[in-house]
Amino acid sequence: MPEGHEYLNEDERHLATLGYTQELSRTWSGFSNFAISFSIISILAGCFTSFGLGWNNGGPAAIAWGWPIVSVFILMIGLCMSELVSAFPTSGGIYWWAAKLGGPKAGFYTGWLNLIGLIAILASVAYGSATFLDLTLGTFSEDWLAGYSLTRTFVMFVVILAAVAIINIFSSHLLAVINNISVWWHVAGAAAVILILFLVPEQHASFSDVFAQTINNSGIFGGEKNIGWLLFVLPIAAILTQYTITGYDASAHLSEETHSAADAAAKGIWRSIFYSAIGGWILLLAFLFAVQDADAVSAGGGAVVTIFTQAMDSQWVGIVLLISTAGQLFCTTACQTSASRMLFAFSRDRAVPGHQLWSKVNHARVPANAVVVTAVLAALITLPALVEVDINGAPVPVAFFAVVSIGVVGLYLCFAVPIYLRWRMGDAFEVGTGTCADTTVGWRRSRSSRSSSPRSSRCSRRPSAVCRGIPASSGSSSTTPRCWSAGSWCCCSSTGMCPSSTGSRARSSRWTPPATLSRGCPDGLRHLNPRAPRVPRPRGAGRVTTVSPGLIR
Repeated sequence: MPEGHEYLNEDERHLATLGYTQELSRTWSGFSNFAISFSIISILAGCFTSFGLGWNNGGPAAIAWGWPIVSVFILMIGLCMSELVSAFPTSGGIYWWAAKLGGPKAGFYTGWLNLIGLIAILASVAYGSATFLDLTLGTFSEDWLAGYSLTRTFVMFVVILAAVAIINIFSSHLLAVINNISVWWHVAGAAAVILILFLVPEQHASFSDVFAQTINNSGIFGGEKNIGWLLFVLPIAAILTQYTITGYDASAHLSEETHSAADAAAKGIWRSIFYSAIGGWILLLAFLFAVQDADAVSAGGGAVVTIFTQAMDSQWVGIVLLISTAGQLFCTTACQTSASRMLFAFSRDRAVPGHQLWSKVNHARVPANAVVVTAVLAALITLPALVEVDINGAPVPVAFFAVVSIGVVGLYLCFAVPIYLRWRMGDAFEVGTGTCADTTVGWRRSRSSRSSSPRSSRCSRRPSAVCRGIPASSGSSSTTPRCWSAGSWCCCSSTGMCPSSTGSRARSSRWTPPATLSRGCPDGLRHLNPRAPRVPRPRGAGRVTTVSPGLIR
């Protein structure tokens, strides 16, 4: 087929209408897209590493009741984001939605909140993995346990970051396989931990101990559980749920590498939240029912490992910690992927210093530079964890909890921006443009109420390929779909390509697409604006699309 007549699939056409070429390798299935969000949420990571936040600021009752209540609100956020990604399946995700709905400034600030949050989450998950790997080795070797230090943990943390960065650079397809394995590890591993905690301990806590006992180990209000504790301390316990069930925007960041992205990414977001919420609650209840001595758990800083050592011998503790550590390593790999793809997309829109470097892809079509810089930044912001803070006679990396808080605050603030902008638009928002039928991909909303609009009346004539290539030799009616090619308008045939009576090539062998798009093009393929400034043709591109004008000119 001559250059300029290449067919684009549905995903590539949709991406072209959003202003981008297909640069990344689109090899992920819908299950793989779900898998990366499910892996980043990782109940084997968050429920273990941040358990102390819930225990110390509310106790068992705050965890048992707080998890399902907060999960419902998080699912609402996820459903809103699913609607947005169905309409705009780009790697930019949240910041791109904010820019589209609220303008470049909204996108710029949202993007930086998202980027900071993702890097902080990467750092916290990697550090948690190092901590649990150290604990796991300690259960099998007393000499190793005796040599514990924050410096050793930090070195392990850096090694883990380096390892997951190398895996991320190697191949996008390998990442998809790893995330698929991760899903089954989390399902089987969580089930194994629940069964162990149900069968192995000789006794279990009562229902009143789990659902009615409250604790205030925050040091605020003198440990009293009064109205001040209820208003200012107890809400901190919600970070356990918020920190665990976060990062599900990864389905959006990987949408440009997923087949049928408008549908698959939307489902990946809400399904990962829903299944993680159910599995996480059952897992946390297993922890709480395994508590033998609540005061001893408090004396141990609310660490979940204290519960395990109370209820089981060291061999069973080692097995549980090993399952959790492996899950956290899977989670770290997925977090690295999500953070690098977000930086790639943000740099592609020239919103980050050094954007030329971070928006490059290697021979495997992976943004290797973005992977490296996110790993380095994650290590740098965790340097304060080397400072020892003595709590109850043990060195505690207080900086880890600070990084956790930064990640949670940054991500949920940026989640709120496009959701608010979408709510403000009301019915003017056009959902799910993945198909031109009477229903929309992802969220099946009827358009019959808008049948009189110009856009919906043209949807039945969607071309099967992007229109470009050879100029038409004659004029056409104003209703014929057209595209800008080789310096002139051309009229599209029913096949979606420009007809020619001579069969010759386009007048210009070097096609330069305009930089901006105008609204109102038939069939969802917007007319290219012929008056827009020219930009160089993307290297190797033989398809009609546009180069994004970016958030910053």
